[in-house]
Amino acid sequence: MTTSRMLKKPAETTAPGGDAGVRERVAAIIADVRLRGDAAVRDYSLRFDGWSPESFRLSPAEIERIIDGVPSQVLDDIRFVQDQVRTFATHQRESLSDFEVETLPGVRLGQKNIPVAAAGAYVPGGRYPLTASAHMTIVTAKVAGVERVAACTPPIRGEIPAATIAAMHLAGADEINLLGGVQAVAALALGTETIGRVDLIAGPGNAYVAEAKRQLFGEVGIDLFAGPTEILVVADETADPFVVAVDLLSQAEHGPDSPAVLITTSERLGTAVLGHIDALLPGMPTNDMAAPAWRDHGQIHVVDDPDAAYALADTFASEHVEILTAEPRAALSAMRDYGALFLGAGTCVSYGDKVIGTNHVLPTRGAARYTGGLWVGKYLKTVTYQEITDPATSARLGEVCGRAARVELFEGHARSGDVRAAAHHGTPLPWSDHVLDRA
Repeated sequence: MTTSRMLKKPAETTAPGGDAGVRERVAAIIADVRLRGDAAVRDYSLRFDGWSPESFRLSPAEIERIIDGVPSQVLDDIRFVQDQVRTFATHQRESLSDFEVETLPGVRLGQKNIPVAAAGAYVPGGRYPLTASAHMTIVTAKVAGVERVAACTPPIRGEIPAATIAAMHLAGADEINLLGGVQAVAALALGTETIGRVDLIAGPGNAYVAEAKRQLFGEVGIDLFAGPTEILVVADETADPFVVAVDLLSQAEHGPDSPAVLITTSERLGTAVLGHIDALLPGMPTNDMAAPAWRDHGQIHVVDDPDAAYALADTFASEHVEILTAEPRAALSAMRDYGALFLGAGTCVSYGDKVIGTNHVLPTRGAARYTGGLWVGKYLKTVTYQEITDPATSARLGEVCGRAARVELFEGHARSGDVRAAAHHGTPLPWSDHVLDRA
């Protein structure tokens, strides 16, 4: 077991287990949308966002007018970032191959990767309009081959988030709905009179959106269960403590419940990072989020060597892990449990969030122990098919199937094998007077 000395401990907090009030409120909204469709969606949109247009779906003319008002530099940057996301997603898609093999004479087994027919992309708004989430959810779905992508984003204080709409359109969304919250997720999952249901919903959101996805999972596919944003930095004596402090706070600003953790082999660096954070926090425009996040969830651990640092980092299974060491690529073989790795001082979690091209929808709260983040494969169904063209092989398998099924007391399964074996051999069935034609 890896031990560490702690320079900064998190405050005592309640273990994450969900809020009963959130669960109940979300369940009530979903039930209402299920019952009343568009009428319920409109009521909740008006109540929570002050938004009740004639149609939540933007027309092509409205989208064009909105994009015309977006500064050209913003549009150029959106196109640049989407090119990065599209390039990486395309390489992911090309890594997935359909195949067919002959395993026995005349036995052909195959695999196909088929995109879902329709996907919903939820792009958050509120205090932080996450324009980049449009790239991550919509571009990736389109590269996967999804025919219909229905996107939703909420109005912000009664205003249309123009840059987000532009990003959704340029990413390739087939439908753009100015609609947010539980009512948007429920409409996409269940379908209403005006919003067609989808097969899978992807994208981050607040606690209510996350809970809506959790409750609707099964009726609709989802990307993953997401919690507060997390960052973990592994640093040695070669790291710049000021850069480490800045990077930790870059993610703490997401919200007051966002963990920021440093694991270092240098107590001197850890102490310096703590000092820089104390100096930086008061002047941060997002201090109201970052300060309580660092106070309640910030940690600094000092360990003896890099192996101990990587082992301790794996126990967190953090969403984002930055490696700021003399040999950052060592983490590729030393670590197992993380959402995404950021190797060396030249990159950072913020690049992954905004510009570099890998997907920023990633596992949190330890889910990196068993899953990666959103990627092209999430929009694909890997399915199989089987064909037997050699009667002798079919008979052989039928005989084995009959014996194997009867061991499990599945007589019906056994008889499916029997009839194929009997057809080939021209023998009667022991449980029927029917004689099958010889194959």
